[in-house]
Amino acid sequence: MSAETMDKNIPQSESNSFSDLAKKSAVCVLIGHSIEAVTSAVVLASLGQQVHLYADQEILAQQLHQYGFEHHLQALWQMYTQQQHIMSFALPDTADKLIQLYEVANDNDERKSVILYWLFLDSIDSVWVEDDWLTAFNHSQQQTQPLMMSGIKQLCTIDALSQRLKRAWVYYLPFVFLKDGDAYSSMLNPSLWLLGEKTSNSRHHLGMLQPLMQHARATHYANIATIEFARSSIMAMLATRVSFMNEMSRLADSQQVDIQQVSHIMGLDERVGSSYLQAGWGFGGNTLPTELLQLQQSSQAQSLAMPLLQSVIHINEDQKELIFRKFWQYFDGFIDNKTVMIWGGSYKAGSGRTAESAIHPLLALLWSYNIRTLVYSDKAQTELAALYKQQSLLELINNPYQQLDEAQAIFIISWLPENRLDIAKLNEQAMPVFDAQNALLRTQIDGLVGDYMGIGRAK
Repeated sequence: MSAETMDKNIPQSESNSFSDLAKKSAVCVLIGHSIEAVTSAVVLASLGQQVHLYADQEILAQQLHQYGFEHHLQALWQMYTQQQHIMSFALPDTADKLIQLYEVANDNDERKSVILYWLFLDSIDSVWVEDDWLTAFNHSQQQTQPLMMSGIKQLCTIDALSQRLKRAWVYYLPFVFLKDGDAYSSMLNPSLWLLGEKTSNSRHHLGMLQPLMQHARATHYANIATIEFARSSIMAMLATRVSFMNEMSRLADSQQVDIQQVSHIMGLDERVGSSYLQAGWGFGGNTLPTELLQLQQSSQAQSLAMPLLQSVIHINEDQKELIFRKFWQYFDGFIDNKTVMIWGGSYKAGSGRTAESAIHPLLALLWSYNIRTLVYSDKAQTELAALYKQQSLLELINNPYQQLDEAQAIFIISWLPENRLDIAKLNEQAMPVFDAQNALLRTQIDGLVGDYMGIGRAK
């Protein structure tokens, strides 16, 4: 599908005619190279805004390459940059230099007046000294421009930054709604829009973001400290639910109970709900692990013990090695020099990122026994190839059923449900399947000729 075709999906009420963009006098200045920054730039351009994105150009290029699986986002990025609705520039080494670009230009070129500064804090931390960029924005000639911040920091850190800024219109937007693999659509129609305001009831100054607020399924506005705490609490709760189910899955294994059926029953209780109740190898990515680390540091700074949080972190780390232990036990420890197939490598099905994925500890353990690994991971192939380009025991393949006859076992790390597994092809080899994601349906498990080991599920 072309970018032009996809762009027709943008509601007309939310998008200005691009023929008028060149006449616009205002720009949104975004500072950062994260996927959140890229997505925000594309969404703002889709809403008819002119966007200037400042970033480390090398890291930005790497980010765009790594998120190649975000096809919709990539196509729109290319279109908007070609049409110069998004313009990308190298990030100056100081915030003062960036601000001067617009304040000096305003005397002669009204097209460069800024209607929004948006700082993606995770991106600028390594470039700008905090005291320096705060001073630069405080010395700005224009203090009426809204300034937005996004990022994951220790609790109340962003609120403290907002209090040090002289301007009144300061905001904080956490990306709790962003879905890896569907970043553009999940921001254009956010599931939960949380906005922290330094000055209460001031969100009307964010006119360029009003369409997103209006289309959010749920919204909440509060002071920045409260929104920070809510963001962290939401993420920690999701991580806790996953870890609880993984702990229960071990008990289910010992009782010959299918944890998938238990999860379904739990979801029928409206007090519990069905989200994040799937047992598996745990959680990965950047957001949840980073959030837990920051929350841990926040509690330590206050000398508060959080044993539940510590347990969640411990369970998640241990769970990533559980499927290997099942493999080791199945072969009674005689696993040296075998060949295994691994399906999926990303931290979640549909993503191409492998950050904190179970595939990393699994590969390390397998290679320690000189086990040859045949890996099929359509979206994460590029990242895995870059990470392990010197590893002779790794072979990336382009078809999940390619070379099955060479393997003595199959591991499933991440697999989209709509990609139905071919049980007949698996049965041709009748090898054991170690399903770390619980990807197989019960009917598929029953149809296997070989043995099956899932997480809290037995054949």
